Amino acid sequence: MLRNGGRPGGQSRSSALWGTGNNDDSRSNALWGKGGRGLVTLMAAVLVLGIPLAASAGGDDNTGPETQTYVSPGMLANASKHPDKTIHVIVTANAGDLPKSRILDKTLGSVDRRLGLIDGIALDLRANRLDQLAKIPGLTITPDAPAHPTGSTFSSKQLWVPNTGIDKLWNAPVANSTKTQSDLAVPAIAVVDSGVDTSKAADFGARVVQQVNLTTLPNNSPGDGRGHGTFVAGIAAGQATGYAGASPRSNIVSLDVMDDTGTARTSDVIAAAQWILDNKDKYNIKVANFSLHASNSSSFTHDPLDKAVEKLWFSGVTVVAAAGNYGYANAPSGVKYAPGNDPFVITVGAADMDGNPSPNNDTAPSWSAYGYTNDGFAKPELAADGRYMVGPIPAGSTLASQKASNIVSPGYIMLSGTSFAAPIVAGIAAQIIARNPTWGPDQIKGGLMETARPTPNATPGSLGLGEVNALKAVLLSGAPNPNKALEKFLGPDPSGGNLPAFNAVSWSDTAKANVSWDAVSWGDVSWGDSALAAVSWADISWSDVSWADSLSSADVSWADISWSDSSYEDAAEGDGAGNTTDSFADPADLAAAAADPDLQLPSDLVALQPSATTSLP
Repeated sequence: MLRNGGRPGGQSRSSALWGTGNNDDSRSNALWGKGGRGLVTLMAAVLVLGIPLAASAGGDDNTGPETQTYVSPGMLANASKHPDKTIHVIVTANAGDLPKSRILDKTLGSVDRRLGLIDGIALDLRANRLDQLAKIPGLTITPDAPAHPTGSTFSSKQLWVPNTGIDKLWNAPVANSTKTQSDLAVPAIAVVDSGVDTSKAADFGARVVQQVNLTTLPNNSPGDGRGHGTFVAGIAAGQATGYAGASPRSNIVSLDVMDDTGTARTSDVIAAAQWILDNKDKYNIKVANFSLHASNSSSFTHDPLDKAVEKLWFSGVTVVAAAGNYGYANAPSGVKYAPGNDPFVITVGAADMDGNPSPNNDTAPSWSAYGYTNDGFAKPELAADGRYMVGPIPAGSTLASQKASNIVSPGYIMLSGTSFAAPIVAGIAAQIIARNPTWGPDQIKGGLMETARPTPNATPGSLGLGEVNALKAVLLSGAPNPNKALEKFLGPDPSGGNLPAFNAVSWSDTAKANVSWDAVSWGDVSWGDSALAAVSWADISWSDVSWADSLSSADVSWADISWSDSSYEDAAEGDGAGNTTDSFADPADLAAAAADPDLQLPSDLVALQPSATTSLP
């Protein structure tokens, strides 16, 4: 199966866009030809096959089939919709020499690469110049696939992919539209972690559009010395054949905050949030993944990292955080650390797939944190597969050395942790935004919660409302706002700026006075037939929490405070390597997922959906 980035080949001209026009005597006859019998053949084909002659690629010199200019179908229409976008095309001559100077003069483009094997060029130009290029006779113009994928497909052998249904959307048309996934404006994902290894071209290509090193700790290697961030980025947005991530067309912005031991200063993580806020529009960052947690148990009303991620949330960036890997075997641990303890963000727990793509038997691994935050909020909101995950890793990274027995193939390792559940949800959030660009973080969170798949065998609350359902979440037409009760505590930022701020004093006074303060949220929101319909939110939230158990400054034991200002990655270091059958799908798994009523494509997409193929490693 071709992965995104493959060169287009085997182009058929039976449905080509053929230009028309007048002869240009200034060009040599050897280059442009005279038509003759070829034109008669073309006209016969037009009459028999109904090929349109009057296309939008009108030429100015055409007299015969060798002088007709072919433009891949849809390119001119897409160019007119996005006239200011830089596009990348491959241009060859139908006969004779390629008129490179004329092409550059007419398009104001630049040659990215000379393709001597086919006597062509890879050309970069503004989309609004494509029609000028199409008027030059005798050319064949096709998209340079890595920059504008129009027919590429993605594949994965991993079990979490059919479990979420995301594979059914990678290459599918858009519902009620003539667009495909490649036509959607998928946002970039910011990965706040240990860096991303850009040398892994099969996974990321040129989609790591920015790397920022914010680490102030001394033991940090260039790139990704730990390996954690590369793995996280691969799960969120990888493209490698057999290992595609949740949103394989998303660009990646890497914010390196961890050293080679997997440790970060919390102040560096806050600096990363500031960088994202300052640059989100430049790089189209709409999702930020934090697979890490602070070392100090805290209240979200006082924690500076919580305040930082809230600023991202209020600015329109959907923040996804790992729940943490400090869970207990037989009791809830609570979710005590920033940023996963913040009620605004999407906190993700890890599910153990139990070797099959159905969530019916799934449970939370003992190390996946769940329960109340110090402020009484039930976390996580939902879960994704997080045990025995496989992703890319730099060969020389410390994580690869420490977990050498977990290497499953060159450059790929098996790891467990809520760190690797979170990027699945981050990638799905990017897919939701691509189809619903006007949605804000609250709607995205609500849509993910509303469509979560129930996990009846899991301890209540350990996987939140259930496991993420990419297919249904992406195709929602509307979503509730689960943060509705908190909105009345938003007001102007006392320190200035255009973003709102959370009024912690007002919220604390309300919460202390009435433990059911948030009932207005769940009572007023219509959740339809979702998992929430079977859950009394009041039974798992404030009604069971004593405010005395919640953290306030008076309750803090200073002996419990770590003065190192540290945050840590959320990899389940103690989890075993597992069995590859827990990670990779076989045909029976795919057949089960295909028959799962929760993972069915709408009828208008079924006929157009390519059949899935997979193979074991």
